[in-house]
Amino acid sequence: MLVHASFGPARRLNRILGGSILICCVVAGFSCVNGPSPVAGAEKAPDFAVDPNVSWSLEGRIDDLLPPASGPGPVTFDPVHTFHPGTDYRVADLSNPILLPWAKEQMKKANDEVLAGKVPFRARERCWPVGVPGFVTYSPVAAFYVIQAPKVVTIVNAGGPEIRRVYMNAPHSENPKPSWYGESVGHYEGGDTLVIDTIALSDRTFIDNYRTPHTTKLHVVERLKLTDGGNAVDIALTVDDPGTFTTAWSATQRWTRVDRGALGENLCNENNEDILHRYGVPNPKADKPDF
Repeated sequence: MLVHASFGPARRLNRILGGSILICCVVAGFSCVNGPSPVAGAEKAPDFAVDPNVSWSLEGRIDDLLPPASGPGPVTFDPVHTFHPGTDYRVADLSNPILLPWAKEQMKKANDEVLAGKVPFRARERCWPVGVPGFVTYSPVAAFYVIQAPKVVTIVNAGGPEIRRVYMNAPHSENPKPSWYGESVGHYEGGDTLVIDTIALSDRTFIDNYRTPHTTKLHVVERLKLTDGGNAVDIALTVDDPGTFTTAWSATQRWTRVDRGALGENLCNENNEDILHRYGVPNPKADKPDF
């Protein structure tokens, strides 16, 4: 299991991002001034990097997957137990027809625990990887950073930090092994959109903060579109998992530009002890270093 070890910021970022060229992207505003252009080999690629002090944050700090304009959508809150950020814990609406019986039953047990007063599991509170598609809503407070290079786009949420790598203009592997963030491949479309196709996701994660489960058959396509004159990223998702859902479904979210400064070191695991013993899930631990 991954733990967030305490490095100096430069060494840690070098390890996370995979090389000195990407370090220069962080320090110099993600423009890769000492390396290839982020859009080298790509035609009219959108620039999600902007400048050193601008990143992206959930609009309105709403960390739910939001329903699409039409068609099947994600699980949201039970209308009898309306969710109010900072005051209540989420109770899932089990009437959503996308859920297969086993998933609904598992979620009912989680609902019952919440209604009985138990603190529910949320990945970011225990420093666990959140997976996909939950990554786009990982933290309503910590910022998202997009670091673009010709072959790999790295997306970081500073709250964990949580890191995803999208391998550009490449096919999926023949038999990728399931992992926390799966295997993501991507390409640009229309000069304003990054399309990410993800498979091989571990079934140890949940779809959302309502603890919606999934199997390793999960397939997620995300479309991140630069909008509002470069001040927002509109996200459209399609989710398909025949092992969990009755049909494919869609969801939306939005990031807006914020000034949080350049990406720095923000350790979760070492700074998140459960001293009041409120949680039933421990922080991730490792028997040996992963470096």
